[in-house]
Amino acid sequence: MAELEEKVPDAAQPKKEQRPVITRRALCVGLGGTAALLGLGAMRYAGSAPLVRPPGGQDEDALVSACIRCEKCYEVCPRGVIAPAHLEDGILNMRTPVMDFSANWCDWCTEENGGTPLCVASCPTEALKTGSTPETSVLGLAELNQDLCLAYRLIGCRFCYDACEYEAMALDENNRPYVLDDACNGCGACESVCVSLQNGSISAGATERAIVVRPLEA
Repeated sequence: MAELEEKVPDAAQPKKEQRPVITRRALCVGLGGTAALLGLGAMRYAGSAPLVRPPGGQDEDALVSACIRCEKCYEVCPRGVIAPAHLEDGILNMRTPVMDFSANWCDWCTEENGGTPLCVASCPTEALKTGSTPETSVLGLAELNQDLCLAYRLIGCRFCYDACEYEAMALDENNRPYVLDDACNGCGACESVCVSLQNGSISAGATERAIVVRPLEA
C-alpha cells in the first residue's frame, strides 16, 4: 500500500502565509524616524522661542543639535538655576537647558569652581562650549518694566541695584534703578531678588517680576 501511495508535490500543497518579521531594533528605528518627522513637521506650528541659555550655550543652533538631553548640567549646577525647556518653548527645544532665575543667579561658578562653569565642564557633547566667562559671554539682557517696578511707584525699592555684581545697574535722579545695557551679562541676580510680585504689582495684572532677563534675540 505504501508503494501505491502518491506523494503530493510540494508545489501542490497549500502554502502558509508568510509575514514579515520586524525586529525590535527595526521597530525602534522606525518609531524614532516617525517621531522625528512629526517633530520637524510640527515646527511650523510650534516654533522655537528665544531662550536664555546657560554659559557656553549662546549658539542656539549648535546647542539644540548637540544637546542629548542628558540633564547633567541641571544636576551639577550649584545654584539650581538651570532647568529643562518645555513644550511651549518649541518642539526641538524640549528638555534642553534654560536659565531659571526665580530663586538664584549665575556667577559662572566663580565661588564654587574658580570661574569655570560646572555645567560646561560636565557637558559630554560640547553643546555648552568652554571659554565662557562673565566678561566674555552674555546670557541675556535684563529688562526693567517701569509700570511694574516698585521703585517707580515711589516706594523706594532698589533690591535689583544692590544685587548686581557687575555694575550693570545705576540709579536715576529720583533714586530709581535702571539697566545699563552695555554692561549687563544676563546673570539674573537682579531678577532673583525682585519682590514686585509679592508687594503689589500683581494687582496690576502682572504675571512676571518687574525685572526679567530676556534672551538677546528677543
